[in-house]
Amino acid sequence: MVVVVVGAGPTGLATACALRIHGVAVRVVDAAPGPATTSRALGLQPRGSEVLERLGALGDLPARSVGIRRVVVHVGGRRSGELRVGRPTPLVRRPGLLVSQAEVEAGLRARLAEPGVGVEWDTAVTGLDQDDRGVALSTTAGPVTADWVVGCDGAHSAVRKAAGVGFPGVPLVEGFVLGDVRADLPLPPDAVGVWVRGGEVFSAFPLPGGVWRFMAPAPGTSVQDVPEFLTGAARRHAGVHIRASDEWVWASVFRIHRRLAETYRRHRVLLAGDAAHIHSPFGGQGVNTGLGDAENLAWRLALVASGRAGDRLLDGYQAERRPVAEEVLGATSGLTGLVLGESAASRLVRDHVLFPLMSLPPAERLIWERASQLRTSYARSPFGRRPRVGDRVPEFAATDRFAWTLASRLDDGCAAVARDALGDVRHVRRDGDALLVRPDGHLAWRGQPEPDALRRAPAVMLDR
Repeated sequence: MVVVVVGAGPTGLATACALRIHGVAVRVVDAAPGPATTSRALGLQPRGSEVLERLGALGDLPARSVGIRRVVVHVGGRRSGELRVGRPTPLVRRPGLLVSQAEVEAGLRARLAEPGVGVEWDTAVTGLDQDDRGVALSTTAGPVTADWVVGCDGAHSAVRKAAGVGFPGVPLVEGFVLGDVRADLPLPPDAVGVWVRGGEVFSAFPLPGGVWRFMAPAPGTSVQDVPEFLTGAARRHAGVHIRASDEWVWASVFRIHRRLAETYRRHRVLLAGDAAHIHSPFGGQGVNTGLGDAENLAWRLALVASGRAGDRLLDGYQAERRPVAEEVLGATSGLTGLVLGESAASRLVRDHVLFPLMSLPPAERLIWERASQLRTSYARSPFGRRPRVGDRVPEFAATDRFAWTLASRLDDGCAAVARDALGDVRHVRRDGDALLVRPDGHLAWRGQPEPDALRRAPAVMLDR
């Protein structure tokens, strides 16, 4: 049984790592000639760090990242509010990290190389055919066959198009520019700075190595003109001066879209990450949402590939992850409209009501916990004893193992039942109800610590 992952970004690499941990044969192909070196996405929320840690790919990334403690907002040149995002809460114990996407990918590639899997570069998908037995991919490097294909190849996904999956949505911002400049600037190294003046917006993000990421809306600006435009914007809004000797590391022009795939599964082809959903970068949710897709899909696909589960288990992937994407799309679109101030009335509310309110402790905690993605739950009902089935279980989620966990009395005979059904299962002591926790840290089953009770639960879940 072979799974081919198309796309060697964070989502694809994380999916491949998780599958290999569970013993599934995997190939990773990518159209690019080699690893990306530009920073691209730069936000790693606490949930994203947790996923990387479970996969054994976090390494020393936190030490090489910038830990963001606050977002400081200025209106008309004056400081208006401060959102403290690094303060620990009962839910969130890690800071948000600013780090190049290239660094995240490098850590995942190194982890994937441990069991001997490398990325097959210069392999662009040009078409696919599938039947009940598998998938035949046409690529620029020759034919590739697989039992299952996971498309993690971005917003312009060739896999999604070849599978005939629609990608409806709307543009949010027509022209947006960003640039990374290596410069010694008089700005706080632990804060994201945002400056608004009427309809103008400028933001600055500290990155490792003395690099700063500048972003601003700038319709009609060409990529060649980005450094000049952002130099002027930095001086005008933040009062900082970029010298001619400072190094522009990267510049880009892009549009902001909101799109969601009509389905995450077409027979033996599945979609994850930007191939399934794209949204505004405001809020730093892109990489993290893709990593959440990867771990949710991987444990399901591993059980199906090993013959332990029927393929209906994969339908739960869309059922759980598509609503998360819908929520992220809605939240980031709303935040984009708020920050950009699309009308005089919205700018008035933004400047004099919303920005000052975000500094209040209850608002700070709510915003930070939502952004962390640690509040994500797949529970079907808001009622019942916690943790409910589908809830994240913090004491078993923050671990360095991507594996099932059974928490029950050590002599109750349940561990053998769980291992027979699921394979590798860690057994830890717990009095009271037994808990079966999925590799992604969410509760799969709760009940009396009796083998017969536990035996019935996986049989239903695994479609056996």
